[in-house]
Amino acid sequence: MIVRRSFRIVTAAAVATALLACAKKAPPPAAAVPVTVARADQRTMPYTLQANGTVEPMQTVAIEPQVSGIITKIFFKEGDDVKEGQPLFEIDPRAYQAAYNQAQAVVERDRAQLANATSDVARYSALVEKNYVTSQQMEQVKTNAAALNATLAADEALAQQAKLNLQYATIRAPIAGRAGSLQVRVGYLARVPATSPLVTINQIHPILVRFSVPAASLQRIRQYASSTLPVTARPASAPGISSAGTLSFVDNAIDTTTGTILLKGNFENKDGALWPGEFVTATLQLFEQPNAITVPTQAVVEGQNGAFLFVINADSTATQREITIDRAAGDVTIVSQGVKPGELVVIDGQLRLNTGTKVQIKPATGGDQQRAG
Repeated sequence: MIVRRSFRIVTAAAVATALLACAKKAPPPAAAVPVTVARADQRTMPYTLQANGTVEPMQTVAIEPQVSGIITKIFFKEGDDVKEGQPLFEIDPRAYQAAYNQAQAVVERDRAQLANATSDVARYSALVEKNYVTSQQMEQVKTNAAALNATLAADEALAQQAKLNLQYATIRAPIAGRAGSLQVRVGYLARVPATSPLVTINQIHPILVRFSVPAASLQRIRQYASSTLPVTARPASAPGISSAGTLSFVDNAIDTTTGTILLKGNFENKDGALWPGEFVTATLQLFEQPNAITVPTQAVVEGQNGAFLFVINADSTATQREITIDRAAGDVTIVSQGVKPGELVVIDGQLRLNTGTKVQIKPATGGDQQRAG
């Protein structure tokens, strides 16, 4: 009896010890993972193509002299905006004025001689009918008048050329635009042909932006090119500034080296925000897609089996869900399958999540607030 009672006591102690050990080994409940979330949204999204571009002037004119001579006047300053037809330079006009005056005098002499010869033709015509002069004399008078008429035409052409040279002595702006750096000063001897332009004028109102997009987008561009397609440009030096324009040019061939197609946008540029040679980000909008489901791009995770994201359930647990991406548009991604409007998706903290993981939603701050919005 004593042995049997001792065995019971030992057995009870062992069970109690085992229960105590199990109680110590039981893991505590997992803590909720803090995450930042945003809601999937449904809205109208523009279909855009984005590319790096370069600003170029609508026209560029290198001003060169048409006649030689000393530059006596400059009517503008470097960097000035000039109007079409505005005087820019004056080359000493005295020699060209004298040549024009001389040519005009020769023309007046020829006209007087031709008038006298024409009068002789009329007089000889009456005399030949009365046989007072011979037919040979009549022909000589007509030949003389014709020669004088030809001489007058040649001298009038020389006078016109002299007048043109005189006009060329005042160099005018062929286009409206902004003048560049002056390459000459007063007293410079302008020569024809010129070794370098006197100044270069760039037309910047309006202005062009050239950019290239993948050739795979060509069919969509051609599909919507019949309407006016908007283009925006954001300068690299001032990302907060955006200029609006329209697509004005689609190249007639694909660049086989880069696999891209060249496009150009026309911008009024009244505020002068775009500058020739500047790098910009160009965005071409082809159409607007209604009822597009969007999520912040930060919510999308690329896995071995494709893209997925985490959706927060009503019981504060996360569920991994595979999605089908339509396209990216800036800081949002358009999803065609896998998520519904209004669902909460995780935008920060995905690395610690699995399906069924308990989460704690923390308030969004800074840029997360913008993405969540």
